Amino acid sequence: MNLVSFSLIFAGVMLNAAAQILMKAGTNAVGHFEFSLANVMPIGWKLATEWHIVTALFCYGISVVVWILALSRVPVSIAFPMLSMAYVVNAVAAKYLLGEDFSVTKLAGMGVIILGVIIISRA
Repeated sequence: MNLVSFSLIFAGVMLNAAAQILMKAGTNAVGHFEFSLANVMPIGWKLATEWHIVTALFCYGISVVVWILALSRVPVSIAFPMLSMAYVVNAVAAKYLLGEDFSVTKLAGMGVIILGVIIISRA
């Protein structure tokens, strides 16, 4: 994999991870809400105007374009498993930005993901 391909995959993973963290920050800002017909408009408006969520959707949109560019250069059997690194990035970001905790199980899972990505990238 050359530098351009790696950079596109890396950018796609980071944009996806950023979108997830922003989405969670947005839902934290809006707060818990019930699904009901009466809530569709007021909650829908809150979600549609929450800057974290708007930014998250922008990140998703850009990540789709970046991912298409990556897939034009790298076999999907190599590129797609790289997306699992977003879980590792999200877990670390959630710990530091959102105060979420790590557990031994999460750390072990992240280790398995990283090892899997290394193995697949060398195949």
